[in-house]
Amino acid sequence: MNEYSEGQYDAVVIGAGHAGCEAGLALARTGFKTVILTLNLDSIGFMPCNPSIGGTSKGQIVREIDALGGEMGVCADKALLQIRMLNRGKGSAVQSLRGQADKSVYHTIMKKTLENTPNLKILQGEAVEIITDGVKVVGVKTAFGGVISCKTVVIATGVYLNGSVIAGEWKKSSGPNGFAPADKLTESLINLGFTVRRFKTGTPARVDKRTIDFSVLEVQDGETDVYPFSYMSDQLPQRQTPCYLTYTNEETHKIIRENLHRSPLYSGQIKGTGPRYCPSIEDKVVRFADKDRHQLFLEPEGADTNEIYVQGLSTSLPHDVQKAMYRTVKGLEHCEIMRYAYAIEYDCIDSLDLYPSLESKKIEGIFTAGQINGTSGYEEAAGQGLIAGINASLKLQGKPPLILKRDEAYIGVLIDDLVTKGTNEPYRMMTSRAEYRIVLRQDNSDFRLTPKGRDVGLVSDERWKKFLFRREEYEKARLELERSLTPKETENILREYGFPCANTGLKIKDLIKRGIKIERIKEEFDAFIGVDRFITETVETDAKYEGYVEKSLEQIEKAKKLEEKVIPDDIDYLKMEGLRLEARQKLDKVRPKNLGQAERISGVSPADISVLMVYLKK
Repeated sequence: MNEYSEGQYDAVVIGAGHAGCEAGLALARTGFKTVILTLNLDSIGFMPCNPSIGGTSKGQIVREIDALGGEMGVCADKALLQIRMLNRGKGSAVQSLRGQADKSVYHTIMKKTLENTPNLKILQGEAVEIITDGVKVVGVKTAFGGVISCKTVVIATGVYLNGSVIAGEWKKSSGPNGFAPADKLTESLINLGFTVRRFKTGTPARVDKRTIDFSVLEVQDGETDVYPFSYMSDQLPQRQTPCYLTYTNEETHKIIRENLHRSPLYSGQIKGTGPRYCPSIEDKVVRFADKDRHQLFLEPEGADTNEIYVQGLSTSLPHDVQKAMYRTVKGLEHCEIMRYAYAIEYDCIDSLDLYPSLESKKIEGIFTAGQINGTSGYEEAAGQGLIAGINASLKLQGKPPLILKRDEAYIGVLIDDLVTKGTNEPYRMMTSRAEYRIVLRQDNSDFRLTPKGRDVGLVSDERWKKFLFRREEYEKARLELERSLTPKETENILREYGFPCANTGLKIKDLIKRGIKIERIKEEFDAFIGVDRFITETVETDAKYEGYVEKSLEQIEKAKKLEEKVIPDDIDYLKMEGLRLEARQKLDKVRPKNLGQAERISGVSPADISVLMVYLKK
């Protein structure tokens, strides 16, 4: 096939899923001529699995993407069918937004956003080769023979690399939802020195809502008293589409157990490693044999479709088994399946081969983001895509990369885990992974990250103006927390809540620490007049958890001392006496930037860190 020029660009983004969209927008919005190369324009911003954005820890990531100037939160708010705050009964640190999105609308809005962004071109085609000069990237070759010359590349291929869809004995080379796979790029990556692994994920069936008996199911309505994903969104839809709750039962489990020999998970047909925290129903039944039921959520795929997504019933069993299994579930006894469930295997790389900037250690100028790095989830992908795009932009400008620390963002925790610890299974973000989650709440994402987004050129003047106003209101509210009240002034409210009268003056924050709601304090003392409700909720949380926050800040300061001890790039770990062999090998592979990162590497002990500290002092 004859080669021809597709043009000269600053950057090429391969893939237009959630990672690719954020990367392409970040590059173009910071002034660089960028092309997004995608297998199919109809898959831009596509949601191949669940029709939702956010969830536990993922809601935090979406708010962080938005605070930095990314697009996912803006798009999600425009496509919302329903939104809820998860974990309301728990502490603020683990509360997370989760929204049901109209898949078609989300895709349409994101595609329109890309199409109308200056400096950004969208091109349908398959990337088959990354072209380098042996040291750095110089271009990308398409299946049609086109060569796109460039200085940086962001690879965000999702689950399309050598994708194989599997259901029972049936297997086909395919991307998700019937889209074509990318069959050639893996070979190019291997030739460039990338370590390639095989992972697996899956999706449940979609059933026709006209064949569901909703009258016997538990309704889950949306909420209108929460904030949206984006700080740029003014309001939420007041009329929201309900979801429904149901359960598997012993009959469901019996059908699964009787057909395990036909499951590709257990027959050996599936070779890839599946997600631990989002297992198929076969896995659940086998691993949790003592459970007599598993929770399922029926979620709408869109406002203009009858397709209902059966969250929690992911499977790769044959179609005849799926039909029988689904019809054992309460409310689904007469359901008709519109799209059957399937598993999908795909190629991904070893994330230990990446720097914290998400640039490859193998070839200069190549960045990777999303499921190619071994993660799962739209939100994890979008967060990486945004950072990869930002850092590709900064590299083109000759500036140092943006590295979000573990105490600055969930995105920082996610990327640090990937490049420091690696992952042997599809990585899913959880609040438990963030040791400083009390200071990484979703309500304060803009205070943490919007100045950083402004510094890298992604935060618009309009967004910055809104941020400055919010920050000013927040500081006013913080001052109000310190307002002193006399014993006489607090007498009534303390008695109302069952507390003895105070002998000395109290501050408003002291009342909040006693569990008195801020809404009641507003009424009693005319406090926080004119301050936005969500700002007062933030300062209420600050006051309530002040002691925990202070302890976290102390821990952060201690950790910073190790982070500040930079390790030279040319250090030879393999010749370092005193280090155990495993530590030498792990340190040599990861090449940590500082002692803090070295300390977090699996297989590196405190004793090894002590040896390293002594070496650095010399």
